[in-house]
Amino acid sequence: MTVYIDDAVHPWRGERWAHLMADTLPELHALAQQLGFPRRVFQNRPSGAHYDVTASLRAQAIALGAVGISRHTDRELLRKVIANARAQYEP
Repeated sequence: MTVYIDDAVHPWRGERWAHLMADTLPELHALAQQLGFPRRVFQNRPSGAHYDVTASLRAQAIALGAVGISRHTDRELLRKVIANARAQYEP
């Protein structure tokens, strides 16, 4: 089982943001907790279950065990990770 973090490419509120996603929700929540995120910032969205992570915290997430994936070089893996995150959405 794996937790993934994509490139921090999404600009918002003066920062660049990445998405923290995982093979399972318990893994996702566990790593988010290690990063100090309260559960209320979890993004349970039809576009995919994830946490938004600033570029400055991306390196810390990787140091804690997240696998960095790039929209430029890991396209097939990223598609699978996003499809799995979408499947984890709970309306």
